[in-house]
Amino acid sequence: MKADPKGVLTGAHYLDGDHAAAEGALAAGCRFLAGYPITPSTEVAERFAARIPKVGGGVFIQMEDELASMAAILGGAWAGKKSMTVTSGPGFSLMMENLGLGIMMEVPLVLINVQRGGPSTGLPTLPGQADMMQARWGSHGDYEIIAICPSSPQEAFDYMITAFNFSEKYRVPTLVMMDECVGHMTEKVVIPPADEIEITPRKEYTGPPEEYLPYLPDKDMIPWMTKAGDGTRFHTTGLTHDEKGYPVMNADCQETLVRRLVDKIRTNADEIAILEEEEIDGADVVLISYGISSRVAIPAIERARREGLKVGSLRLVTVWPFPETRVRELAKNVKALVIPEMNYGQVYYEIERCAAGNARTVLVPHAGGWVHDVDDIYAGIKEGLK
Repeated sequence: MKADPKGVLTGAHYLDGDHAAAEGALAAGCRFLAGYPITPSTEVAERFAARIPKVGGGVFIQMEDELASMAAILGGAWAGKKSMTVTSGPGFSLMMENLGLGIMMEVPLVLINVQRGGPSTGLPTLPGQADMMQARWGSHGDYEIIAICPSSPQEAFDYMITAFNFSEKYRVPTLVMMDECVGHMTEKVVIPPADEIEITPRKEYTGPPEEYLPYLPDKDMIPWMTKAGDGTRFHTTGLTHDEKGYPVMNADCQETLVRRLVDKIRTNADEIAILEEEEIDGADVVLISYGISSRVAIPAIERARREGLKVGSLRLVTVWPFPETRVRELAKNVKALVIPEMNYGQVYYEIERCAAGNARTVLVPHAGGWVHDVDDIYAGIKEGLK
């Protein structure tokens, strides 16, 4: 097993998506994971716990529940560590309140949700994609979030690094929305040397300690961050607050703060968007997908092309913020947009909204428990051409 001097793996390995995600977190510099076991995500924490002593030190802690897990990593981040948690289904629901706290406190962290069939306890060992709208709107109030959907163990590694980079750059909790299939499939994962991995450093305050304001935005709308014990005095809260972090209970402060929380993501949505396009130009139909459904759709697309149908594909790696600009452009140039999802319509409704009647939108739904039947996706493509 190859490893760099810090103990982070390099070279080719056969890993499942959960283990690859843990390795990606370590390569990104994460040194604190607080979590609670839940299928099918537990292997992420197990791998992290086994590996963290070998990368120069860090902490894994099993908390009493998912609420405490989120609270712990909020504190871990303010203590100066890159921090993460991992969960699935019911645990994701329990994390929503403290996810909102993290958004209001502008805490850089990563939350992995290895999706399974729901609602409620549902199908603990089988896949789903029905948490996508919860990822966007699960907490209360106005905010923006970043959510990434890997489709392979290799991407589970690669996009964990991206997720940490986004969280640090924008000081926002970032979600990695895997699913049971990606989490549990084993494939070749190539881990590059540490000096070839681009890491976004934390935007740390270096001025006089007495002048530090934890929520004074820089020109990019992102405040500088410090860590507890470094000599700065700061206050952070989930209440509406001013640049000092002190609660201010009025509409003017609410408008200033929440507008910035929203705009720091919305105004950078095109920069955040990671999209994979194939044969879009001249297509009559574009199939839009994410996660494991993107891989299942490939045979259906290939079959349609063999029959002479002009089918393009758009894979959403980042689902939130939603790539409205690109979807609106596509809708004006194709006959139909076809969307396979392991749910009964979540991201589909965003696509339908952005299409605004310019193109037909066809949902290929699936309740989860297993992936789509390729024939159903092929039928959706044909439906779009009617």
